[in-house]
Amino acid sequence: MKHIALLTILSALPPLVALAETHEVQMYTRNDQGAMIYEPEFLKIAPGDAVRFIPVQSGHNAAIIDGMLPLGAVPFKSQINEEFTVTLTVPGSYGIKCSPHFAMGMVMLIQVGDIPQADFPADLPRRAKDRFTAILARETE
Repeated sequence: MKHIALLTILSALPPLVALAETHEVQMYTRNDQGAMIYEPEFLKIAPGDAVRFIPVQSGHNAAIIDGMLPLGAVPFKSQINEEFTVTLTVPGSYGIKCSPHFAMGMVMLIQVGDIPQADFPADLPRRAKDRFTAILARETE
């Protein structure tokens, strides 16, 4: 009887931990979208969700772009050619680059929560800025 009462009380409580989701991002040298691509190039996720970066083709990694990280978030940088998973808990916009191909425009944007997009740093390489502009144009259509 005590167990039934305890189960009844526990089932009436709100969940203490929401189930987090893991999103996969594939890294390509070339695919049907073009050269030096993260697929997808934009993610909108919930705080606490994880992102798994998968180097489908060799030579790529995932790293935070200086100046494109929410205040209080921890920067990260994966190893070249290795799968990498990161959990993002701080709401805001995260600019991601492939370190070897940043100047070639290999970037993506992750929005955690409903915080509006952040401004881009002034020193972004031209191709990276062009790609971010295209990503945002598609996402706001």
